Amino acid sequence: MGTQLYLCVIIIAVYAVALANAEIQVVCAKDSVEITWKISAELVPHAGRLFLGSCMPSKLNVLPTGEGEVLFNYKFPECKFKRLMKGKRLSYKNELTYRPQPKSKPAAFVYPIECVYKRPEGWIPPFLNPGSGTSEGRGGLVFHMALLNEQLTNVAKTNVIPLGSFMPIWASVEQKSHQPLLLLMEECVAASTPELQPSSQVYPIISNKGCLLESMVGNSVFLPRYHSSAVILYLQSFKFGPGELYIHCKLVAWDPAVVDKTKKACNYVKEHGRWELLDDPSQSAVCSCCDSTCTSRSKRGVEWESHSFSHKSVLGPLIIVDPSDSKSHSKSEESPSVS
Repeated sequence: MGTQLYLCVIIIAVYAVALANAEIQVVCAKDSVEITWKISAELVPHAGRLFLGSCMPSKLNVLPTGEGEVLFNYKFPECKFKRLMKGKRLSYKNELTYRPQPKSKPAAFVYPIECVYKRPEGWIPPFLNPGSGTSEGRGGLVFHMALLNEQLTNVAKTNVIPLGSFMPIWASVEQKSHQPLLLLMEECVAASTPELQPSSQVYPIISNKGCLLESMVGNSVFLPRYHSSAVILYLQSFKFGPGELYIHCKLVAWDPAVVDKTKKACNYVKEHGRWELLDDPSQSAVCSCCDSTCTSRSKRGVEWESHSFSHKSVLGPLIIVDPSDSKSHSKSEESPSVS
């Protein structure tokens, strides 16, 4: 165990040095920024661990040399840019980071990003503007769910998946004027049809208010979060029925300060024989009901129930193919749609 930890530290250190020597180009536009980050071939498989603030790369290009070119193209209201006004200058600040470990751990590499502009004419400091304040509006939430590529850098270009390989299913909520929300996958099932009917055959993936059942029977897992409004379900593909597969999920946007037995994301850790809370393992007691029925809620949770938002999303069609099957698959590859 000590040797493995030592090797892990060495690998992280090597990657950090490689990133420190990387080429980073920043182009500041009127209301956005475009960043090109050239990385070594060794880091290309780990491009999904590179971030601009809270945002993943917009695109990854693998060069003929095997090196990678990571692109970030975002507007300043995104990615948690900090807007600062000082004298006659307006600046937007953020950080490029490489995070090989969960967000609770420090980044292995940090590179500051800043775009500076002339202060807009007629600008009034917020504390002098009687119309300014904190927005707590409830409308306008937009939910997303998509299948990512193997590098977790972009939406997958194919819906054909080898049996036993992993399907990274990304879900997020655009918060807009809301206070920060926690995105949860409350229930997910696999079905052979894009619409669920009372007679539909389904296979449970996530049940019991956020318990990842597939982490008990396979190697599926919720990946560590890098911001509260998104989550990645790293689902190991399986065969369900003879045809196409659809993933039906109930997504919930919730108060991040209120975690209880009905609002959670829990992985089963086989090595320890117990359930673990994704967002704070020290509170894993809320996952103990995953082996029974998760119904109880804290008083605060009941009060906040009216402030939560849910959305039913469908991902598919997905085509699971067995590599050992000699028959070639006749269906053309396409990106899976979401509704």
